[in-house]
Amino acid sequence: MSEPVRVIKAGDLVAADPTSGMLRMRAFELPILWAGQVITQPGVTSGWHHHDKNESSLYIVSGVLRLEFEGTDDYLDAVAGDFVHVPAYTIHRESNPSTTPSVAIIARAGGGTPTINVDPPHSKRS
Repeated sequence: MSEPVRVIKAGDLVAADPTSGMLRMRAFELPILWAGQVITQPGVTSGWHHHDKNESSLYIVSGVLRLEFEGTDDYLDAVAGDFVHVPAYTIHRESNPSTTPSVAIIARAGGGTPTINVDPPHSKRS
């Protein structure tokens, strides 16, 4: 029998998968699905990382989440109401260029290591 439906309360989230500059909180983790939230404070830039074989989806609840990724010097900004897809193995970092914290909900599918911190790509400066 599968597990019953459950609700994970905000107070039950646990700190998980640290990357400098970001506070990730895990709601649950299953063999091929990870879900939680990430809070990025104003002016903060995360370390470079990827999410192994996981496809990542983020829904921006509030604020601005800026994404930089390997292979370009450009960036993308996502704001409240936007969805972001980060393909598996994509080396990237997030930042918050605004004056208020950004909050995003994360769902990852694939079952790989949730977060792998890496050195900056050669074309980028840390």
